[in-house]
Amino acid sequence: MLKKDYLKNWDKEYFWHPFTQMKVYREEENIIIERGEGVYIYDIDGNRYIDGVASLWCNVHGHNHPKLNRALESQLKKIAHFTTLGASNVPATVFAKNLVDITPPKLTKVFYSEDGSEAMEIAIKIAYHYWHNRGEKQKTKFVTLSEAYHGDTIGSVSVGGINIFHEKYRPLLFDVYKMPSPYLEAVKKVGREKALEYGTTKMLIEEVEDFIFRNHQEIAGFVLEAGVQGAAGILPFPKGYLKEIRRICDEYNILMIVDEVATGFGRTGYMFACEKEGVEPDIMALGKGITGGYLPLAATLVTDEIFDQFLGEFGEAKHFYHGHTYTGNPLACSVAVANLEVFEEEQTLKKLQPKIKLLEERLKEFWDLKHVGDVRQYGFMAGIELVKDKKTKEPFPYGERTGFKVANYMIKKGVWVRPLGDVMVIMPPLVISEDELNYLIDVMKEGIQNLK
Repeated sequence: MLKKDYLKNWDKEYFWHPFTQMKVYREEENIIIERGEGVYIYDIDGNRYIDGVASLWCNVHGHNHPKLNRALESQLKKIAHFTTLGASNVPATVFAKNLVDITPPKLTKVFYSEDGSEAMEIAIKIAYHYWHNRGEKQKTKFVTLSEAYHGDTIGSVSVGGINIFHEKYRPLLFDVYKMPSPYLEAVKKVGREKALEYGTTKMLIEEVEDFIFRNHQEIAGFVLEAGVQGAAGILPFPKGYLKEIRRICDEYNILMIVDEVATGFGRTGYMFACEKEGVEPDIMALGKGITGGYLPLAATLVTDEIFDQFLGEFGEAKHFYHGHTYTGNPLACSVAVANLEVFEEEQTLKKLQPKIKLLEERLKEFWDLKHVGDVRQYGFMAGIELVKDKKTKEPFPYGERTGFKVANYMIKKGVWVRPLGDVMVIMPPLVISEDELNYLIDVMKEGIQNLK
């Protein structure tokens, strides 16, 4: 058995962590997780924490779920991996059918990858290639939203819009058309209280439609998250915004590409967020909760109309030139199949509804706190924005890491969260109990109250 001191030293010496300033990380005490059970994680020192952000928004039914474990064990005794380039496997085939059965009806074909960023990269390439195969080679541009986040590969960064993440790589990216973040634009124009109303959408959409009218002939796709900009700090769209974008895409012959990586698989109270407004995208990217938080898997779904444009004789070279070594991995797909079965057997979505209401009620308490500038919720996703001055909304200096001060306080109280800058995120596994959720909220509230 490895000594704990060895692990702690090796972690700082050899492991380069994602989205982490390693100089700071190596100077601080950090937890190394050894196991999980339900909504709890346990570190190598035996300390227990509520997993307050569902292992980066992907854990659905809790850690160490017996049915998901059995699915992996059963598949492991058969085969762990074999390529799907020109071949197939049982779990990938079954799960593709399962996905088509539960996603919006017009989405009928499934292309696998390993994470949400790749799913979006694939979506972008498919959209571009689709118009090329149709002979409409002028349609090469994409419309995206400012403050968007779609992953960290070059294509997905190109359609993203969070400067702190993306600005360094600007010379590597392709050009896109950017429309304003719906929430931030709404707050600027009508204030926070009216930002999410239908009337606000009608006002915002005029600018979008005017731009599309003038440029639609060269636009391949409109790329946006499904109702809320997650990594930007949980910024919800005004009511009806997603539906209006669907209308505009239909009217001007543009593919609607919806990123459901963070919102899919129950996170918003619906299996998929686009269901909330009855929207059917042309291309949809899925990830995170797709395996219940067990293994890397993602999927890009498209319509028959799009798929058919890639059919032809081999010599025509119309087929989609994209793939990964682990595309359609049997282990990942087997646990994904079991994940959907757990949703049904445990009535996960039905049991989630009162917890969404509880979260909504408890979030009202944060408005009274001295350093809270905004409180936002979208289903079982919440963001509490910390500010230095409540009246002026002046932010804390970036280098002060105020969000991490609150997170470090919470760690000492047995709750692990990962803030988005100075936005405290509440996004636990969907199966968290009401008592556990209340405790998480109480501890976060205390941490914010402790700020100077």
